[in-house]
Amino acid sequence: MSDKKNIQVDTLVLGGGPGGYTAAFRAADLGQSVALVEKRGILGGVCLNEGCIPSKSFLHLAQIINEASEADQFGISYSKPTLDLAGIRGHRDRVVGNLTKGLGALAKQRKVQVLYGSGTFTSSSTLDVTGDETAQVSFKQAIIATGSRVVQLPMFPFDDPRVMDSTDALALDEIPGTLLIVGGGIIGMEMATVYSAFGSQVSVVELMDQIIPPADTDLVKPLARMYKKKLKAIYTSVKVTKVETKKEGLLVSFEGKGAPQPTLYDRILVSIGRRPNSDGIGLEALGITPDERGFITVNEKRQTGVANIYAIGDITGQPMLAHKAVHEGRVAAEVISGEPAEFSPACIPSVAYTDPEIAWSGLTEKEAEAKGIAYEKGVFPWAASGRSLSNGRNEGTTKVLYDPETKRVLGAGFCGNNAGELLAEANLAIEMGSDLEDVSLTIHAHPTLSETFALAAEMAEGTITDLMPPKK
Repeated sequence: MSDKKNIQVDTLVLGGGPGGYTAAFRAADLGQSVALVEKRGILGGVCLNEGCIPSKSFLHLAQIINEASEADQFGISYSKPTLDLAGIRGHRDRVVGNLTKGLGALAKQRKVQVLYGSGTFTSSSTLDVTGDETAQVSFKQAIIATGSRVVQLPMFPFDDPRVMDSTDALALDEIPGTLLIVGGGIIGMEMATVYSAFGSQVSVVELMDQIIPPADTDLVKPLARMYKKKLKAIYTSVKVTKVETKKEGLLVSFEGKGAPQPTLYDRILVSIGRRPNSDGIGLEALGITPDERGFITVNEKRQTGVANIYAIGDITGQPMLAHKAVHEGRVAAEVISGEPAEFSPACIPSVAYTDPEIAWSGLTEKEAEAKGIAYEKGVFPWAASGRSLSNGRNEGTTKVLYDPETKRVLGAGFCGNNAGELLAEANLAIEMGSDLEDVSLTIHAHPTLSETFALAAEMAEGTITDLMPPKK
């Protein structure tokens, strides 16, 4: 263990994930001296190292397999693929390695001091770092960006390697013959996409009445129909009551309407949510008490109840999304540097990278009905999209929600191939306060999937010519 260093900086950032490194880099660009503390020994956090990026590398390969298997409808046939798991993991590691190497270089170029170790606050101006090197960092301001970790319930025997969390699933050490995924949210359904394409017989159990619970039901239905063909089973409104470890597999018991009899599985993936990493970082020394779920309360400038302490990302509450953390990190760094910034987005996009993808932003119908917000909508089915049909897919849909009086765009949703890539225009429309005409009168390239957003606006206006306009 090396001698303890004493480091003095303007701004300390605790946590090197997307929010943390963005905050550190932005603060440095604005003239701050910055120390960035990360316990992993590498920058990028969960998203880059064991979440968003590794899963997308696998999802891309799953897409290739699925497209090849569906090509016979176009008169093209391929033999069944052979999986080289070492090669697949190598692809994942190369992608992650290139990105983490780039972050290290950016930190060095900006003269951000990166300290690898666990950080614990000892006062509102000091933090101790323990790890490969030890240090005491004195600071004027601090930004807490420690992220979150997977929830592990005691009923699941995680000491058995056959019971996995999302991190274990992305290690991809084998393809189980049968896999039960507990939790039909975004992460669970993405892993169902990967493992089913790679050859597992996948079953999903979800406590709520639909998979991808936050999304509107009409967006989820095409995915559910598709996955009833691809997966062995999807059980909704069902919960796991017991897991027994046996030599031949994991015996799982269920409860709920339509619940199956106790069933044996080779492996279980538990994907039921995440909890903030607010413990063990010395919040008590700061005088900050997280809420009962472990979240830290902040204002629109990302300030906590302690004037010089800021918090961003998963530790500040839902939605736990990397792109939310990135924008919060920029705001915190700019506020600290005297810039007139605040975090007050009109929308935060969400994407499930399934097949088909589901993407939504702004107001959802579920939210509107729960809050009593008046809205109307325009819907365009992809069965009338030349580009989607050319791709051999007809299950998609695009919808726009708008204010009945002003016609202002309030929200949007997509289900279909590359839905996540289509969401950006809707985000911009919501942020800029666009109305239906702003969207429908913008010339979109044809044939594209992106034009379905304009066509949904035309459906809402009653000006569409590609279909019969709805009766008013």
